[in-house]
Amino acid sequence: MSGEAKPKSDLPVRAAVGVALIVVALVAVWFGGAAYWLLVTVAALLIVDEWGNLHGASQRAKRLAQFALFVPLVTMAPAWIIGETRDFFTLGLLAGAAFFVVIVTRQPKLALGVLYAGLPVLALVVVRRQHGVLAFGGHRLGEGLTYTVWALALVWVTDIGAYFAGRTIGGPKLWPAVSPNKTWAGLIGGVVAASLFAVAMHFHAGLPLRLTLATPVLAVLAQGGDLYESWLKRRAGVKDSGRLLPGHGGVMDRLDGLVPVAPVAAVLVVLPSLLRYLHAQFG
Repeated sequence: MSGEAKPKSDLPVRAAVGVALIVVALVAVWFGGAAYWLLVTVAALLIVDEWGNLHGASQRAKRLAQFALFVPLVTMAPAWIIGETRDFFTLGLLAGAAFFVVIVTRQPKLALGVLYAGLPVLALVVVRRQHGVLAFGGHRLGEGLTYTVWALALVWVTDIGAYFAGRTIGGPKLWPAVSPNKTWAGLIGGVVAASLFAVAMHFHAGLPLRLTLATPVLAVLAQGGDLYESWLKRRAGVKDSGRLLPGHGGVMDRLDGLVPVAPVAAVLVVLPSLLRYLHAQFG
């Protein structure tokens, strides 16, 4: 978790698992298509399960929420699997899935978990699907690949910067009632690290200036997502959202910062295309 000091004995396992997760994510991002869709789909379904546990949902209710979420997740699959993709239709299906869960289970918080898991996945799929090209060290890479690496890595770099700044500097606590180990130094360290990463991507990978300038704000959002999940766990009286990932806890524990970042990053990525569309439609 960002800015939280784990016991020293936990660090080697935490680091090894963290590196392995990053490698898996980058491989899926590089290949895109079905491999990428499968990874984010599995992550979303696991998040719904952990969300349900934090909110005391029954196994039956959690499975129903997962089945409901799977419908819009299928529509995010590559075009060669399902035909033409329609993101606004998928967005409507996500809202419909959440509404269905509310009606059937009478648990609005579980329905919120469907959106908590589904919206970031839709955003990441939209970002990866961008088809332009950018220069990178004399090579040309797809916009979708570059933008997706930026969105994911800024959260990772924020976590790393916050962790080491919090351990090294310490100082005043950020929100001790929710997360006693997070510090203001950790927050600032995470934002600085993410900002430097974005500047490097701007000069060496052609990251657009709007995304570079937005990165510090997104780093703060990542820390906010981390704090929100810490608040959920404190309410539930648990240390981790799950036990799937040694040294890290659950899938939510690894992706909590990405949840608020991904939708905002997607909007920023597609903003020029959206503005051109609106201009063409309304002059």
